[in-house]
Amino acid sequence: MSDNLRNDIIRIARQFNSTGLSFGRSGNISARTRQGFLITPSAVDYETLNANDLSELDHDGEVIAGDQIPSSEWQLHQAIFRQRGDVQAIVHVHSPWATGIACTRKAIPAFHYMITALGSDSIPCAEYATFGSKTLAENVLKALGSNMACLMSNHGQICVGPDLDSTFHYAGEVENLAKQYCISRMAGGPVLLDAEEMQVNIEKFKSYGKQ
Repeated sequence: MSDNLRNDIIRIARQFNSTGLSFGRSGNISARTRQGFLITPSAVDYETLNANDLSELDHDGEVIAGDQIPSSEWQLHQAIFRQRGDVQAIVHVHSPWATGIACTRKAIPAFHYMITALGSDSIPCAEYATFGSKTLAENVLKALGSNMACLMSNHGQICVGPDLDSTFHYAGEVENLAKQYCISRMAGGPVLLDAEEMQVNIEKFKSYGKQ
């Protein structure tokens, strides 16, 4: 197992509180490995994390390494890795603005073109289910589809991506968009972009930033 991968998970987990994307010990991170995936432990202060605290689970969800109990959301991470071969990392946080919208059980619509950077013309919201449950995993998979992010009703947000840093960036983008959307609602309501314009931007982002 690469120590670099473990260190990267810890490095990003320690940014949860400083960036405001999650408070206290909420949220979790995982990264794909050859045998399954590494995931942060349950209810452990991120500032005290060390490499041995991370759990490695195999493809069937059995713990094969680690000194701590894995995150209560391990079934959610397992389900995503199983269904999405393109996903190498997952970041789940309880960021304030995105969570506030998730508590309305509504998607973030096409109010800004940057939504398309996450793969769709909206940021969908998964149906509610108890945290840590198999039903929650199924609901999130359905809402996520082929996108890079979705909200989780009365819970938070989750992002997936090709590596840990990109996925953490997506989580920050979701939170930024959620805040902007709330501001636009307070300012009288946003003017939504139409489906054709959003599709144009989806295509543009497929090559955006590639040198």
